[in-house]
Amino acid sequence: MKHYVGMDVSVKETSLCIVDEAGGICRELKVSSHPDDLIEVLKDPTWHLVRIGLEAGPLSQWLFEGLSNAGLPVVCIETRHTKAFLKATVNKTDRNDARGIAQMMRVNLFRPVHVKTISSQQRRALLTARKLILNKVRDIENDIRGLLRNFGLKVGVIGRIGFLARITEPLEGMDDLAEIIEPLLSARQQLRASFEALHRKVLAIVRDDVTCRRLMIILGVGPVVALGFVSTIDIPGRFKNSKAVGPALGLTPVMNQSGESNRLGRISLCGDTMMRTLLYEAAQVMLTVVCQANRRIDPLAELKN
Repeated sequence: MKHYVGMDVSVKETSLCIVDEAGGICRELKVSSHPDDLIEVLKDPTWHLVRIGLEAGPLSQWLFEGLSNAGLPVVCIETRHTKAFLKATVNKTDRNDARGIAQMMRVNLFRPVHVKTISSQQRRALLTARKLILNKVRDIENDIRGLLRNFGLKVGVIGRIGFLARITEPLEGMDDLAEIIEPLLSARQQLRASFEALHRKVLAIVRDDVTCRRLMIILGVGPVVALGFVSTIDIPGRFKNSKAVGPALGLTPVMNQSGESNRLGRISLCGDTMMRTLLYEAAQVMLTVVCQANRRIDPLAELKN
């Protein structure tokens, strides 16, 4: 007899439900959210597993890799479809969610999600950490501007290099205020150093990646955009054709059709938020910095430093 498994994953424990091909529940239990513990349960020779459903989430990539390496037929399923399927359940519990996912596996009513390779996951983690530190630097700079504005000190428009001098100059003779601002400037300097280290790592990866260097030939595409695109696409062969990339990134319009009404709305926004942001920034450069299109510029100049 064939068996199907649904897993509802949380940080500490995972609810498992094993059903047979007729939909009958064979076993329900809770297991620690670790691949080894899950494998120990699922490798039981009693079960003839056909599909194991795992909803996409924070731990899904780690658990998927562990289960797939153990030879188990695990499938990572799309979150929106899972929520729509489970909405019919009156009481939302981990146990009921695991039951619902198991039934989805049994009737083959799900959409699989591509789980990125370890290399792409590490690159995405690098870009995420880089962006996070940059946002913290900007937050500190804006907070410093706000604190000084309360005392009538206006920083004005200033670049990254001249920011420190613009802040320290008006603080001369204001020792009490300088003691308050100094820790913020020190934190900003440390974050800036960490950001530069991560950015150099991005440049080093792009420098050795042929695909990234090829993408950077396009006006507006820099190292960050190129690396983000390559890590998001991961395996190009998983797309049927180039037109399938747009919907995967949430860049195609939503259609609302009912009877004689046929309306195209905004883009779906159901794909990768970071990649859409990077593509928007690249498009802005392409549309606004038109004068550079007629210049003989080296798109890979930043990689040569």
